[in-house]
Amino acid sequence: MPVNRRGRKLLPRGGRMRHHPRMNTHPPAKLLPVFLFNAAYMAAAVAGAIVQGNREFIFYIVVMLVLIGVMGIVHSRVRLTTGLLWAFSVWGLAHMAGGLCPLPAGWPYDGDHAVLYSLWLIPERLKYDQVVHAYGFGVTTLLCWHILRNALRQPDGGALRPTFGMLVLCAAAGMGFGALNEVIEFIAVLTIPNTNVGGYENTGWDLVANLVGTIIGALIIRSRT
Repeated sequence: MPVNRRGRKLLPRGGRMRHHPRMNTHPPAKLLPVFLFNAAYMAAAVAGAIVQGNREFIFYIVVMLVLIGVMGIVHSRVRLTTGLLWAFSVWGLAHMAGGLCPLPAGWPYDGDHAVLYSLWLIPERLKYDQVVHAYGFGVTTLLCWHILRNALRQPDGGALRPTFGMLVLCAAAGMGFGALNEVIEFIAVLTIPNTNVGGYENTGWDLVANLVGTIIGALIIRSRT
């Protein structure tokens, strides 16, 4: 800053100091491809649910639209990375396909609904549904870390580090969102007849899958940061 002959600092015109906004180190996300991808599979899901008369997935489509709006608000506040936006978009596609894509005859599935969500990837051991749960709430754990890292700083002003405590907090947040997902499914069971949600054991395995996903998410955070 320039000084006068007496050594006093000169202020810019208007008498106010200029403050530079905090820089975000992430490159700007390319939103148009992400938007078109989500719009395409959501349009296909709406058409499929209407043609099949699938009231359960019409309900989930409404929930998805709300979540997409929430993600838009989150992105406007903390500027999500392109990778996170695509990861959530793939999760949305996997969710919509899971309930609306019928299985070919002869493929192994659990329950009364021969759709992708019921498919046994490993017979009597691992279902498509559980993989989607683990993936989705692993990604949610990464989102929680991204938000915390942008909102908090170390006591010395440095960037937040992925300590054991921070990783546990992010994984617990991911599990909390997973529990919220089970509440939404419970609402579907109470309000819509003949859903494909499953019983108590299915809910328990969903929570186990969520836990596995959040642990993997925490390990990814630790290895990348």
